[in-house]
Amino acid sequence: MNEKALRTLEFNKIKEQLSALALTEPGQMRCEALLPYDRLEQVERAQHETEEALLILLRRGDNPLIHFKDVSPFMGLAQKGSTLPPRTLLDIAELLRASSAAKNALGEDEQNRTPQLTALAARLTPLRNLERAISDALISEEEVADNASSALSDIRRHMRLCNDRIRDKLQSIAHGANSSKYLQDSLITMRNGRYVLPVRQEYRSQVPGLVHDQSSSGATLFVEPMAVVEAGNELKEWQAKERIEIERILAELSAKVGAEADTISENLDILIELDFRFAKAALARQMRAIRPVMNDRGYIKLVKVRHPLIPDDQVVPCDLWLGDTFTTLIITGPNTGGKTVTLKTVGLITLMALSGLHVPGQLGTTLAMFQNVYADIGDEQSIEQSLSTFSSHMKNIVSILEEADNTDLVLFDELGAGTDPTEGAALAQAILQRMLKMGIRSVATTHYSELKAFALATPGVENASVEFDVSTLSPTYRLSIGVPGKSNAFEISRRLGLSDRLIEEAQRLLTRENLLFEDVIASAQTQRQAAEKDREEAEQLKNESLRLKREAEELRAEMAALREGARVKAREEGRRIVEKAKRESAEVLNELKSLKLADPNQVNQLRKRLRDLTDEMSSGLNLDEENDEIRPENVKIGMHVQLLVNNAPATVLSLPDAKGEVQVQAGAMKMRLPLDQLKPADQPKAKKQTVVRSATKAAERSVKMECDVRGMALDEAMAAVDNYLDSAILAGLHEVFIIHGKGTGVLRTGLRTHLNKHPHIASQRAGKYGEGEGGVTVVTLK
Repeated sequence: MNEKALRTLEFNKIKEQLSALALTEPGQMRCEALLPYDRLEQVERAQHETEEALLILLRRGDNPLIHFKDVSPFMGLAQKGSTLPPRTLLDIAELLRASSAAKNALGEDEQNRTPQLTALAARLTPLRNLERAISDALISEEEVADNASSALSDIRRHMRLCNDRIRDKLQSIAHGANSSKYLQDSLITMRNGRYVLPVRQEYRSQVPGLVHDQSSSGATLFVEPMAVVEAGNELKEWQAKERIEIERILAELSAKVGAEADTISENLDILIELDFRFAKAALARQMRAIRPVMNDRGYIKLVKVRHPLIPDDQVVPCDLWLGDTFTTLIITGPNTGGKTVTLKTVGLITLMALSGLHVPGQLGTTLAMFQNVYADIGDEQSIEQSLSTFSSHMKNIVSILEEADNTDLVLFDELGAGTDPTEGAALAQAILQRMLKMGIRSVATTHYSELKAFALATPGVENASVEFDVSTLSPTYRLSIGVPGKSNAFEISRRLGLSDRLIEEAQRLLTRENLLFEDVIASAQTQRQAAEKDREEAEQLKNESLRLKREAEELRAEMAALREGARVKAREEGRRIVEKAKRESAEVLNELKSLKLADPNQVNQLRKRLRDLTDEMSSGLNLDEENDEIRPENVKIGMHVQLLVNNAPATVLSLPDAKGEVQVQAGAMKMRLPLDQLKPADQPKAKKQTVVRSATKAAERSVKMECDVRGMALDEAMAAVDNYLDSAILAGLHEVFIIHGKGTGVLRTGLRTHLNKHPHIASQRAGKYGEGEGGVTVVTLK
């Protein structure tokens, strides 16, 4: 990628913003090294990586990574057997904790929405044993834990005992008789790692011992009494052993790190990559950016794209397209109107997209894969090189013409400016013709009217303009494609106070063709602005109607939910009432039977009628939700339905349309209604032919619902049951009761075994609560 264009378009400022959002210093260095990619596949992969990280950020609300440091310089030392300092070992443990945290946070993706991030995190190897060994052994970079080894724990126990003996002895000396006379102070202090007492110079002989230091005035000597010298020597020995043991512990931990150096280095590389990706996602969230659609056809379409370096409260979104019906765009308009900003926006947004960054715009933004972006923007005159403004621009343009091809994007600011207008316009036109012939996508800004006419007359070249409000002398910064811009020099001068006479004289100096051309441009701009205003108002009305429609649909859905809730509640209440009625009726019937106040045959008939009634009521309450709603796939022409509003019967005349509405006929009226305003109706059933047998009816009147065989022998009971079943079948009964009692169970077991073999029995079951339970067998006949 062209280095000069990266500087000119201020891509480095984008990288500074990106780097500031990285969590760690290695991640910041990775952000600072970001450059546009060379192939479309790389760009698409990088864009997808940013999109996945953004999904994680939006879902979690924060960065799933924790801080870590770059420990790569120490991995080689550890592999060579060097002992690493405690600070480095603690940094390695921190890195391993970060690996574990990242793997836990990103290792699972149940919805498969972030496959690349999940796969990258799955490559992390936390090495929890090594992390725990370092964390347990090192409290800080200056302190090793007592439990780092059993030997270190024993050494420090002896050191504490020595310390206690020395301090106790010194305390006894410091607070002994006449101690205040020869001691400067009763405080115990240390010099050169030895415990000492501050002794006055003149009383040196009163405290036998070793002098380790003296005060600056020489009035105080710091003496280690002979009584503690031996204990002090012993303490020094234990301290030396402690240093040796600590060195051994650090060497052992360093050896473990060296054995896992490759894994740790791979973890570091993965974490740096994750930090980089989440920095890109954080930048996208900060800019309210979207993933652009990429292509290799050289087609650019910016939809409400904002320049990323201009504050949101000041930037004006830009709509621009290039590379479809035209490959060269010429932007004209007054100074300070936003031409250069538009040029930089196109270049910088392209560089961001090619670097895998999301761009601040709206969905539909499309950007192309370019091998290079060239930009000639700004005044680059050089006193040292004796270059004027025109010369510096031309030197840059010559370089661009030598290097650019049809895979590049070229941006020219004020092409041909800085020299004679006639010659400058001719040069600019020739350069743009060269761009057009080579198929190079190019955007140029200019004030030359000749280039406006060139764009109007040349296929593949299009005019664009930035608007300017003459009434307020301020630019609107809005870009309009298809209409050339007007400089508005006369109007601006008049508003600033230049006399009308001078303006009229200046206008007379222009040719008639120039005046007509500028008038046509002004008229076209006025008409376009009016049309744009009408379009915006129409868009607002459309959005308002869509909002109202959406609210109406939400309200209808809410009402349907409330209606269904009420229906479910009523159904549950009905079930509760039916169940209560069944229990209470069964209790009353059982009580009547136990008191023998009613004929058993009548009681059983009442029980059957009650069961049929409750079954009928329950079947009406056990309707599924599907039976109360009509689904589009179930609708048929001629289907019978009911209107929810008044339960009126109707017939379906058409299948559902795109809005989910059908045409129905209710009586003499035809209407279109949505499916949620209809409910199913009972479909007419074909009449079945019935045969009436008077003998069967007579038999039905004479056969009881139950057969009581209590007290009979098994053989006798089996014969009685067979005779009864024959009569019940002739009578057309469907369900009968065999009363055998509970007793020892012999009669019940024998009868049920016999009934299993009966050819006319469909099924049998024990009686339920209220039917006699285990003392009754309920038989269903075929």
